[in-house]
Amino acid sequence: MGFPLLLVLRFRYKLIQNLSGENEKLYLSVVVIEPALPMDKHLSEWKHSVELIWSAAAPDYGEAACLAAEIARASTEAILRQAATQALPILRSASSEDADHSTTDAARRRLGVIREVLHTLTTPTFGKRENSPKSLTSEERYRQMLGLPHGPRLSAPEIHQAWKRAAKTAHPDGGGSTQRFQELSAARDALIREVRLARLS
Repeated sequence: MGFPLLLVLRFRYKLIQNLSGENEKLYLSVVVIEPALPMDKHLSEWKHSVELIWSAAAPDYGEAACLAAEIARASTEAILRQAATQALPILRSASSEDADHSTTDAARRRLGVIREVLHTLTTPTFGKRENSPKSLTSEERYRQMLGLPHGPRLSAPEIHQAWKRAAKTAHPDGGGSTQRFQELSAARDALIREVRLARLS
């Protein structure tokens, strides 16, 4: 089901003189109807492009990397820019011909994060209008940093594997930065700590 279009009516009036040159009158001459899109045009285009890549039997990670670079550069949504920026290195790695299975898996997860964010941003909300988008919890932010999906319960080995994949590009030796590597390690430790606490309770 598509979104309803909001219509903007613009009335234009014209002064028309009759044949004798007398009795000028103001007549309604044109009604222009323009569709007002219910969401940002770029967001809907990006969402469509991500869905095409996502649904392909063999996703084109080169195309996904180009799309992520465009989103990171042009999006006005901070959360979307962040998701695209974080996905870019692994998408580029996955686009090479010698990319291994773990790299393409990690790239798909990162693309999934972009897809989730776009879905959230383009889904219409009904009822009370929120002044600002819901901010991520610490756990959601940590999962996003490691390319892990939101929602399902995780195990410590899953978290550690995700950290290892993300750390390959975040480590200074892999072209990343010390700060980024430390942030990922802190995210891993926090998520593993939560798993252990949940097991004890």
